[in-house]
Amino acid sequence: KIRHYFSTLELTRGLGIALLSSAFIYLNHWGFSYPLLNTFLGLLALYLLLESNTKTWFISGAFIGLFWFWWIVLSLIHYEMLWAVPIELIIIMLSYGLIFAFIAKVSTLFVWCCALTTPKVYLSKWCCQGTTPYLFSLLTKALGLLLLSYVHPFSFDWFKPELLFVESYLGITKLDFILILLSLVLALWRKSLWYVLLVLLAYQPLSSNIPNISPDIVLTTTHTSVHDKWDKNKHQAQFDALFESIDKAISDNKKLIILPESVFPIFLNRSEDLLSKLEEKAKHISIVTGALYWDGETPRNSTYIFTNGKIQVANKVLLVPFGEANPLPDFLSDWVNKVFYDNAVDYKADSKVTDYSIDGITYRNAICFEATSEKLYEGRPQHMIVLSNNGWFHPSVESSLQKLLLLYYSKKYGTTIYHSVNMSESYIIQDGRVIK
Repeated sequence: KIRHYFSTLELTRGLGIALLSSAFIYLNHWGFSYPLLNTFLGLLALYLLLESNTKTWFISGAFIGLFWFWWIVLSLIHYEMLWAVPIELIIIMLSYGLIFAFIAKVSTLFVWCCALTTPKVYLSKWCCQGTTPYLFSLLTKALGLLLLSYVHPFSFDWFKPELLFVESYLGITKLDFILILLSLVLALWRKSLWYVLLVLLAYQPLSSNIPNISPDIVLTTTHTSVHDKWDKNKHQAQFDALFESIDKAISDNKKLIILPESVFPIFLNRSEDLLSKLEEKAKHISIVTGALYWDGETPRNSTYIFTNGKIQVANKVLLVPFGEANPLPDFLSDWVNKVFYDNAVDYKADSKVTDYSIDGITYRNAICFEATSEKLYEGRPQHMIVLSNNGWFHPSVESSLQKLLLLYYSKKYGTTIYHSVNMSESYIIQDGRVIK
């Protein structure tokens, strides 16, 4: 009986807007991403959304949440919680659907206000004349879209409307997005597509710089499933493969090898044999690797840096909501961990980001999720090493969305990113381009 609440037009229009708003992720994933196409699809999605009603905004938001983040439920498979998949999908869709609907509903207040205001009231003289209420409604929607990147349901901050243009001919800064939205608002208000040409003010030419990447750095990609990763019987074979990669890098006269997140799924600081072996290898090459750390009370997800005869440990600062730490209040968090995660203890995060130096170059440490958050880019780091494990969401578009987010931050802050990944390809991002 959904027809009692939504018309066929509202449903199809909302679904169409969601498809247009999500196309850039899937085009990147399938290898068909082109700047001109992404520019057109992004502008069309925003144009159609701005002129839509509240119900269409709800449908658009719900399906955007689904198309962008459906892969989150794949992690439930590893916890043997298939029954929770539809529940989590509904929560995702409702979360973004209601956020979008709230923006659209607020935008109708101007029309509602003018409908109740008599001509004698001063308000009507400046905001209720002609098509002005419609302009205010459009501007409110545009403001909502502009602020959406600051809305983080359950501390999850991967939704950024500006991301639509990360692989386009348009810029991704807030000023660029304001210019894009303003041009579309004027085009709708004045009923003339000529105003869309104002988006040229947000034009950002593709970088023509020749990548300046050190040939002495090795990014290692591993292909270890979540099931195998935590199987202690398979650890030795996995560790042997990692040391073979290190030995090959040494034989190739490389200076730095970067291994993915938690490729040593043990408390490495408590394993003297492995530490000694890595220290010995580090006499010939610097090593950056992911592993666990135990401080005697709580576990940490960490990066171990072996260089110049020293070991440095850099702990994760921003933890994955529900995956590493429960964002709910303590009384709910304890119950959720007890019922759903076998009394598992939450990881502990450091309060400050860590920078470390290798061969005279300073790198910002980042582990998976936190590399896609604004906090890690405070101070505009020139170089960042990111370690990830995408096995929890394989196969899906998660790795592509992650790559687009890293590209977004690299463009925004001018940071060169070295990304070593488990279960998807590793790459370097520099000057607005991905180098595989």
